[in-house]
Amino acid sequence: MTDPVLPEGWHRFLGQEFGAAYMNALRDFLATEKAAHKVIYPPSADWFRAFELAPLAQVRVVILGQDPYHGPGQAHGLCFSVRPGVKTPPSLVNIYKELADDVGFRHVEHGHLEAWARQGVLLLNTCLTVEQGNAGSHRGQGWEVFTDKAIATVSAEAPPSVFLLWGSHARHKKSLVDGRRHLVLESPHPSPLSAYRGFFGNHHFSRANAFLEQQGRQAVDWQLPATP
Repeated sequence: MTDPVLPEGWHRFLGQEFGAAYMNALRDFLATEKAAHKVIYPPSADWFRAFELAPLAQVRVVILGQDPYHGPGQAHGLCFSVRPGVKTPPSLVNIYKELADDVGFRHVEHGHLEAWARQGVLLLNTCLTVEQGNAGSHRGQGWEVFTDKAIATVSAEAPPSVFLLWGSHARHKKSLVDGRRHLVLESPHPSPLSAYRGFFGNHHFSRANAFLEQQGRQAVDWQLPATP
């Protein structure tokens, strides 16, 4: 893993992490996986895509995922998002349903969320790589140390923002966020297994925008373009 060129704001607070012992161990792990001819998603050029598209000073909303998608052609560095032309995953279908009920979102036939990221929505998986077909295969190798520091950096350095924590994994990150400065919204995960337990009807998207406007910040336009 070569050190990424993070945007200046991120680099200021996270750049030193690439010299840390845990990151060296993570590099060794990934190199061993590649040497064993294992397919890793997303491609290395996209590992830090969430940071590239949402510079620290522009972050308004943080949405946390867990692993990248582990099927061919899906993952591209943004949680819940897939590349153009890839079938919209079930959890994102449910996110679209809640958006429609909450803010009048018009359905789109794709799952590409880059338009959100470019508005300062940090679509961050807590683990940034995964082996093809093997969910959770890269957990505990060091990525979580890095992404925890990223979450804490948003909490300490970004203007008042909204953290959307869906499911138990994301909710465990609540302790990293200063709830006096930021709005933290929690609910069950949007997956088909749990969406009806409280994700549907959480109104997180309208509540996020109301908070941003109260803080004098621009609301997020959640409507995605018809074609990415």
